[in-house]
Amino acid sequence: MNQKSGNHLDEKQLVEKILHGQTHAFDIIIKGTQGLVTQIVCRMIANVEDRKDIAQDVYMGAFGKLGSFRFQSKISTWIAQIAYNKCLSYLEKKKLVLPGISNLDEEGYAEGLEKLQEKSTDLTSTLTENVLFKKESVSILNAAIDQLSPVYRTLIVLYHQEERSYEEIAQITELPVGTVKSYLFRARKALKDNLLSKFKREEL
Repeated sequence: MNQKSGNHLDEKQLVEKILHGQTHAFDIIIKGTQGLVTQIVCRMIANVEDRKDIAQDVYMGAFGKLGSFRFQSKISTWIAQIAYNKCLSYLEKKKLVLPGISNLDEEGYAEGLEKLQEKSTDLTSTLTENVLFKKESVSILNAAIDQLSPVYRTLIVLYHQEERSYEEIAQITELPVGTVKSYLFRARKALKDNLLSKFKREEL
């Protein structure tokens, strides 16, 4: 959600209107964040019916907690954080979170991979861009992303499709920035391997 909404209210004014009884103004928040919430929920949750329930819970939870929002981040980031945590709780309850995804601080590990990460990013970007230029191959790229763990594919989408910064992704996932960087490195490598396992480089 942009700092200025469609009706030119800033976020503080918008929240104040809602908290003072103009609850219909919450629709502005929904419209401004539903694309981001949908990306997170759909990438993390496989069951379509459960996606609908979780998305509804996200906004019900956000509405109920709106009075405690302290504007330490954008509203969109805060709601994305709620969505991510709702999905993570669902996956944990279903025992669907894959091993290797944790909240460990991997700052040192990430910093040591910076140069290697840049090279991997360039290669993965080239691969994915070449796939995207072929309209019939968009589904191939999505299928390759869907082979990643729920957290990895969410990070890929947040960084590359939603164009969120490392810092904002760290806020959304409540992971250290270093961990976000290292997870993204691993996610890109896994995505590259998924693509290369199906196609030769010259075919991409």
